[in-house]
Amino acid sequence: MPLVDRDEPRFAEASREMRERGDYVVPYFNNKYRFDKPPFIYWTQIASYRLFGENDFAARLPSAVAAALTAVLLFAWGRRLGNERVGWWAAIIFSLCFQTFIHAKAAVADMWLVFFVTAAHWAAYELMADWLGAGQSATDSRHRKYWRLAFYVALAFAFLAKGPLGWTPLLTVASMKFFLRGQPLNRRFWFVSGLLFAIAIVSLWGIPALVRTKGEFFWVGIGRHVVERSFGPMEGHGGQTLSSYLLTLPFYFVTVFISFFPWSIKLPALTKRLWQERDAVDKYLISGTAIVFLLMTVVKTKLPHYTLIAFPLLSLLLARHVFELPGFFVQMLRRRFPSLRDRFESRTSPRFLVRTAFIAVVCSLAVSLFVFRLIAPTILTAELFKKVEKDLHPEMRYAHIDYGEPSVVWYFRGRVRAFLPGITVDRVDYFMTYPGARFLILPTELAKTVYPQIPPGWKSYTVQGYNFVKGKRTDLTLILKPTP
Repeated sequence: MPLVDRDEPRFAEASREMRERGDYVVPYFNNKYRFDKPPFIYWTQIASYRLFGENDFAARLPSAVAAALTAVLLFAWGRRLGNERVGWWAAIIFSLCFQTFIHAKAAVADMWLVFFVTAAHWAAYELMADWLGAGQSATDSRHRKYWRLAFYVALAFAFLAKGPLGWTPLLTVASMKFFLRGQPLNRRFWFVSGLLFAIAIVSLWGIPALVRTKGEFFWVGIGRHVVERSFGPMEGHGGQTLSSYLLTLPFYFVTVFISFFPWSIKLPALTKRLWQERDAVDKYLISGTAIVFLLMTVVKTKLPHYTLIAFPLLSLLLARHVFELPGFFVQMLRRRFPSLRDRFESRTSPRFLVRTAFIAVVCSLAVSLFVFRLIAPTILTAELFKKVEKDLHPEMRYAHIDYGEPSVVWYFRGRVRAFLPGITVDRVDYFMTYPGARFLILPTELAKTVYPQIPPGWKSYTVQGYNFVKGKRTDLTLILKPTP
């Protein structure tokens, strides 16, 4: 699949421009500041570009690496929580749920956030392991300082991955005060000195970024992309009015059955079991999961993947209890025949889970290898670029009318050094007749109006496809004036 508008091309291109400038502090997109996210994802994409070149694969590889590392964390943490089987199934459940399938191969910042938040949650667990009834060995004085260091380093890099959302593990730790009454949390975590250490790590990037942008990075990055998302919907995601906002409150508790599929079929039984009986470790994992879901529920801007950072904890919860839950068909029979409820006592079998995992793998591969291949030719910008690629050279200039999607910048700047301006219809003649090779991208209907006849020696390319951002089919034309 080509990179899909709008987020993937924005991240990929911002990393390329950061590399071109040799400026690893302030990101740019299309030669303008990009304050949407902190820089960690750009750093990883730049490293990938150096190894594999500036292409779609290299832009997406860091997310795959982050997802794989998260699975390794879950395997190791799961072994500490129970046994090797818990570790394996926690990693498998996380790796094969629908939302991971999407974001583990997307050129965006989310998977690195998931990795560092999971690492912080694990480190915090180890600092409280003896209080949670998990034994003394992991949290004796010799090891505690390393887990404390890991906790605050993970928090710092979680912030560098996607901002304040990376510090939700602090809320999870704070919530344990209700379950571990009388335990000196501050003595274990050294909150003041630890947070100062995490802030110091972030400041190594943050202070130069704020100084160079005169504070604008903070006011746009935090003000617009955190505060405004919390109190108002952005880009049409979320309720516009109070009534529509209230209607969207159950959003994540409904979409989790799609996002966490196929394992979400076990969530009702898991919820029922944990409601009746849970130990201290369960409470910790539930707290971390619930905090994310409740925070995202309150925030007005809503997208299904916003709760992805809770999925590792949810995977661990399910892995701990899945073999004690009733089988899927048993649940259906119990609901259908309440009088026979006591006769259906079977538990989820390893065979059922293996089958589910196998089907998930097959479906994922089928979608990746066949469905995406069918969709790829409908991605407008990538198809247009393929048609015109041989006619492009670095010194060209180009512009667009009414189609300034980020994918245009990403694909065409792979061959043309110039940045993409938008122009109006009345400026077309001035732009295209200016000396030198250049081209214009615009909707086909408008192209027919602007240039009923293509001037001699010029070229025209047209593609039909689907604009996923606007949710409609679109015809696009590129008019090219070659070098005289």
